[in-house]
Parts: sequence; structure tokens; C-alpha cells
Amino acid sequence: MVQTATTLDPAAAATPLMLQVSDLNVYYGESHILRNVDLSVPKGEMVCLIGRNGVGKTTLLKTIMGLLKPRSGNIVFSGRSILGKTPDQRARLGIGYVPQGREVIPRLTVKENLLLGYEARAERPRNTQAIPEEIFELFPVLKDMLWRMGGDLSGGQQQQLAIARAIMGQPQLLVLDEPTEGIQPSIILDIESAVRRIVATTGISVLLVEQHLHFVRQADRYYAMQKGGIVASGPTSELSKEVIQRFLAV
Repeated sequence: MVQTATTLDPAAAATPLMLQVSDLNVYYGESHILRNVDLSVPKGEMVCLIGRNGVGKTTLLKTIMGLLKPRSGNIVFSGRSILGKTPDQRARLGIGYVPQGREVIPRLTVKENLLLGYEARAERPRNTQAIPEEIFELFPVLKDMLWRMGGDLSGGQQQQLAIARAIMGQPQLLVLDEPTEGIQPSIILDIESAVRRIVATTGISVLLVEQHLHFVRQADRYYAMQKGGIVASGPTSELSKEVIQRFLAV
């Protein structure tokens, strides 16, 4: 039996929320894309948003980041509404975003790409040329590539760079849009491990859009989207074959 989106998990309800999306409606022109979306991300947890292509997952992430304006509803981050905040203001409040396609700057070095992450911090560090060692602990491959151009990296290496750059901004919430898309299986495992470690060791919350089942199961909770609305949710430990077939099978 699919756990519906209206079912409340008492444990989740008792956990302070980092992000709460309420009754969100978003349109492209007159096309109604997001329909009364409710979603929450507890502090220090990973939440995965699943669903087939074209159901509105990326639209939801773009709306959370301020790239799209909702027609109605509310987005509350760390206890305050962020409606009306620009994308850069939301970044400085503590939301890190890695979009589909990664958007690594190809003609900048790996180090220069990483240092751009400091732009998202509310307060700059004293040494704006230093890369924290924690970045290399999460993504060891980057340490030997600091002087390579971002555009010369493989897709998997670029994805690791994009996530590392977001972490450089010291976010409270990390938003990832299909980080394993088009990446070889061995690197997918590295990215899974790094994201899980980010949650476990830093307390950063993660909202993840993902199709890779093994990665989905790394999350604490899931929400499933269909036709622009949330139609199922629950702990990933209770993710059923029925839900997998309906929302992850190609």
C-alpha cells in the first residue's frame, strides 16, 4: 500500500524543519505545473524527491531557489518565509544548489571553481584563497586536479566539483538535482558516500531529486511526484515495490 502524502510521520513531525513548502502552485504561462505541493525537509536529514520525467521535480527545486515565482503558497526556510528573496539572497541565507548539468565553469580551474563557492557565504573567510581540507576528505579526486580546467574533467568529476563548490558556501540545506545523471556507476557510489557523509558529519540537510534506486535508499524520507503534485511519501525504509514501479521504473 502506498503511503499517501497526507500521512503524517510522528517522528518526522517532532523534528525541527529546515525547509517547509506549503500549498505551492507554479505556472508556466497558463500551464499549471506544480499543484498544491506540500513538502518538508527536517534538519540534519536527507529527503529524496522521486518521480518520472516531466512531473515537476526540477520546477519545484527552481522555485525553492527563487528562479521561478509561485502563484500561491509559501516556502519557509529555517523558520522564515523566503518568498520575494532573490536566488543570491537565498544562497546567502544558507541554501546551496547544484542544478542538472552541474554548471561548472569550463574555462576556470578546479580551484577557481571551488573558490566561487565563497560568494554564497554571508561572511567571507579571512583567507579567500584557501580550500578547506574537509572538501578533499569528501572528494579526494579534486585535490590532484586543482589546476585543471573545469571543462577538462569527466562528467563524474564535474559533479563532484559542483557539489564541493556548493559546500564551500557553508549551506544549511543542499539542493541536488539528479546528481548521478549520466555518470558511471563507480562514481555514483563515490557521490552517494560523500552526500551521506555530508549529512552525517556536518548536520547539513539535503533535498535530492534522484532516479537511481540505490541512492534513493540512502535518504531518510521520500516524496513521490505525479502530474505536478505530491502523491506519496514516507520513510525510505518503507519504500515499497509498488512505489518503485510507479515512480522510478522507466
